[in-house]
Amino acid sequence: MKKTSFILTAFLISATVSAQGLDFSGTWKLNTSKSKLGAEFSMAPKEIIIAQKGNDFSVEKHSSFQDQEFTTNDKFTLDGKECLNQGWQDSQKKSTAVWSEDKKSLKIISKMSIGDGGEMTITEVYKMDGGNMVIESSSSSSFGEMTETMVYDKQ
Repeated sequence: MKKTSFILTAFLISATVSAQGLDFSGTWKLNTSKSKLGAEFSMAPKEIIIAQKGNDFSVEKHSSFQDQEFTTNDKFTLDGKECLNQGWQDSQKKSTAVWSEDKKSLKIISKMSIGDGGEMTITEVYKMDGGNMVIESSSSSSFGEMTETMVYDKQ
């Protein structure tokens, strides 16, 4: 019985991870109790809507900052080619999305100019932990560095 359960579990895991990697499609809500967010300031979106099909990966993030609600929309390709999206204010964000070797995580690295003439680099690693989507996010700029682990529940 244990052997059958093991084989069934292995089959389900391999079916979930295709040759193109995990499918993160869906609507995801932030689970603050499972997340490790910045103490004074967090960049964690309250809701993320992902559409993933073939080589296309679209991410809609619903966030708030200083009592202002805002939405960002980014489109990526999953082949490692550079993609351009709207950054803060009138800046452009240059990003690449690359699957890990085992296809169990997706790393998106984004770079954009910031107000002081510098550059900000944001690295996000998307992966699954059971039924939760986990995004490990780190950012680096002249303003400092920040790291967060955001856990999302599928809706």
